[in-house]
Amino acid sequence: MSVGSGCIPAIPGVAPPARRGLLGGAFLQVSAARPRAGRCRATQHGRVRLGGRVVARAGAAETPVAGADEDAGAAFSEKFPLRRCQTVEGKAWVRVDAEPDGDGKCKVVVGCDVAGKWILHWGVSYDGEQGSEWDQPPSEMRPTGSVPIKDYAIETPLEILPNSEGRYEVQIKFDKDTPIAAINFVLKEEETGAWFQHKGRDFRIPLSGSFDGGVPLGANQDIGVWPGDLGHLKKNQGSNAQPQETIPGGTGLSGKHISGFYQEFQIIKSEYTQNFVTVTVKRDNETHKRLVEFDTDIPGEVVIHWGVCRDNSMTWEIPPEPHPPTTKVFRQKALQTLLQQKADGRGNSLSFLLDAEYSGLFFVLKLDEYTWLRNLDNGSDFFISLTRLEQRGTTQDLAKVEPQKVDKSSQAGGIISDIRNLVVGLSSRRGQRAKNKVLQEDILQEIERLAAEAYSIFRSPTIDSVEASVDLDDPTIAKPACSGTGSGFEILCQGFNWESHKSGKWYVELGKKAKELSSLGFTIVWSPPPTDSVSPEGYMPRDLYNLNSRYGTMDELKELVKIFHEAGIKVLGDAVLNHRCAQFQNNNGVWNIFGGRMNWDDRAVVADDPHFQGRGNKSSGDNFHAAPNIDHSQEFVRNDLKEWLCWMRKEVGYDGWRLDFVRGFWGGYVKDYLEASEPYFAVGEYWDSLSYTYGEMDYNQDAHRQRIVDWINATNGTAGAFDVTTKGILHAALERSEYWRLSDEKGKPPGVLGWWPSRAVTFIENHDTGSTQGHWRFPYGMELQGYAYILTHPGTPAVFYDHIFSHLQPEIAKFINIRRRQKIHCRSKIKILKAERSLYAAEIDEKLIMKIGSEHFEPSGPQNWVVAAEGQDYKIWELSS
Repeated sequence: MSVGSGCIPAIPGVAPPARRGLLGGAFLQVSAARPRAGRCRATQHGRVRLGGRVVARAGAAETPVAGADEDAGAAFSEKFPLRRCQTVEGKAWVRVDAEPDGDGKCKVVVGCDVAGKWILHWGVSYDGEQGSEWDQPPSEMRPTGSVPIKDYAIETPLEILPNSEGRYEVQIKFDKDTPIAAINFVLKEEETGAWFQHKGRDFRIPLSGSFDGGVPLGANQDIGVWPGDLGHLKKNQGSNAQPQETIPGGTGLSGKHISGFYQEFQIIKSEYTQNFVTVTVKRDNETHKRLVEFDTDIPGEVVIHWGVCRDNSMTWEIPPEPHPPTTKVFRQKALQTLLQQKADGRGNSLSFLLDAEYSGLFFVLKLDEYTWLRNLDNGSDFFISLTRLEQRGTTQDLAKVEPQKVDKSSQAGGIISDIRNLVVGLSSRRGQRAKNKVLQEDILQEIERLAAEAYSIFRSPTIDSVEASVDLDDPTIAKPACSGTGSGFEILCQGFNWESHKSGKWYVELGKKAKELSSLGFTIVWSPPPTDSVSPEGYMPRDLYNLNSRYGTMDELKELVKIFHEAGIKVLGDAVLNHRCAQFQNNNGVWNIFGGRMNWDDRAVVADDPHFQGRGNKSSGDNFHAAPNIDHSQEFVRNDLKEWLCWMRKEVGYDGWRLDFVRGFWGGYVKDYLEASEPYFAVGEYWDSLSYTYGEMDYNQDAHRQRIVDWINATNGTAGAFDVTTKGILHAALERSEYWRLSDEKGKPPGVLGWWPSRAVTFIENHDTGSTQGHWRFPYGMELQGYAYILTHPGTPAVFYDHIFSHLQPEIAKFINIRRRQKIHCRSKIKILKAERSLYAAEIDEKLIMKIGSEHFEPSGPQNWVVAAEGQDYKIWELSS
């Protein structure tokens, strides 16, 4: 683990109580995605067809309005739950009492004053050790309630102090002459899974001056924010920091002994608050119109972003004037009306009349420019069927009213017709020797966009099934070039980190976040390895048909997939095909005999793995030395793996695969596996080192990305690959302010993104590079620059779990919103405008411009560019409509 050490100056006094404040941005149902009316395709003035997904009917409870009678007109009411996020700020502190107590013990105290279930995840380093590895402390040093974690760490709960008004602490006692050089730790909030670290690294408290372990905690170093799952720490900037009196004989930071010290840090944790909105619809007998009433307990300004539809068309429309007071027209596609504060100050309300010709009302609630509250049940815009008044006649039991059916075929029919015309046009050019490749690429991109739009209409889980089917064997209908490549509009979320297995109930915990991830705009979630495994994280698989793992049971896994499908999100299984741990030993005592349904012998192990005495053929890739490497050239191995993948697709319901360590075997075998299992989307982890000269990263990384592209090509393009090249170049560009690296010699993106964008899965962090492993952590404090890059560029972007469930969420949600609103996809066109020392700027699809870096930049030209997002060293503009 990565750590830093040293002594901290004292800050006397008691930490003040936690204070609360709303956190801006999008959370859970506070959707970063602007409502669909803002993203739809125009069909005629004042009316639009919903682009992307069809708005689903709201699923809230329906109740008759008490006291409704024939004179007042029939009425019904729906109450929807809402959830917002607010931040809780407080203090964390570290104290070393260097003077022995009555028992001859010195002690380290770690505490905080924010309510929660706090855990100290810690280990020690000994005198004379180099590097950043942890060891478990001796048993006499472990406080009561400590639990060992693997062989390197201990987890100890913080206990609430009596009569302390919510202060939590843990004490670690040690002998003054201890051989332990330092205590290393991170704080974890168990209920949220948040990890709180020191400047993106582990805290290190030195106990001996002989330890050479890195930057000392408390030295003249800025301590900044590192995102945990839902929180972060930063140094308290108060002016009262003073060192404690030095122990006699001590020499401070540079000497052989250590002083006592005390230091505080600001700690920020996110919490959710529950609200509601109630919509009541009545028949106004005097005007023969419908009276619509909104009521919510959300304080402050609340805007309803709304529209209507007629004849069950599910097409947003603006009703004619007069509109309610304080109403604005939004881009000629929807109305935005400010709700009025209620007389008692407890929320807001609004009522207005609608003509009886309208059959439905769409709406979302807008709290600020980028905070949109949508339906928690399905992540969609709210929809109220207005025709239920006529169906009811009187206030009868709404459960007896049949839900309205929506013909999705009619919505997709025009799109499919457009695709047919494009395919016919493309086919007519195939025989020509001189082809316009640019034109063909444009046509393919348009086909992909339209196919994604048609698909998304059918993907809504709450709309009734289509009555009219489409003949998928029709040769005039565009089909994906191959299985495993998706629609081009995917946004992927890695649904776990390195510690997720510890609860034993991760599938249940992740399932609770499905609606939130859907509302944020994610279309795919990558779930952890599901099989029985020697390692708890799942990457040392043993019995592939045993799906009871440290993440949960097989039934919980199947329920997780079902929940995500109901939320409109596809699920990738993490398939480890390169290696497998054996259950039995051979006659020489070597573990290379397998059990379970795949009861292979040593012929399934490659011959050139020196550790496992395989009798198979030589490996077709690089060896993974911790477990037997599987020989994929054996037909019985391939047949068994294809059968297993197909079983996983059918039994669990996986939609595709994340393939682990694909550098270990030939991509042609992957092609066989994907053609057999027919995934919707697949991505391989082809990971190796970038090119360096004398420790400096080379500007030209063509050789590195060529190896990744060669693997993709060996799969016949059936899978994408994580764009490790782009991640590495982003590291160097941001860390060293060398943004010129983000353009290759031909003026294109320098990673796989620049050569084969439709197969490039871009990312800045994952469970290996970040989390508690931190093997290659993205530059601290620059994560939003990284996401501003990958979420505006072509390729398929992937967001890490720890980032989306942290204080970074509002901005990441904003970027996703922009990407979806502008229909940026994996093949979008990019024009690099600037690539200089402190500035990178690019234009995407001629409708979006972004910049990262400290240097100033503004778009030029006659177009009207509007700022859509901005922050520390990043800015994004959209072309004004």
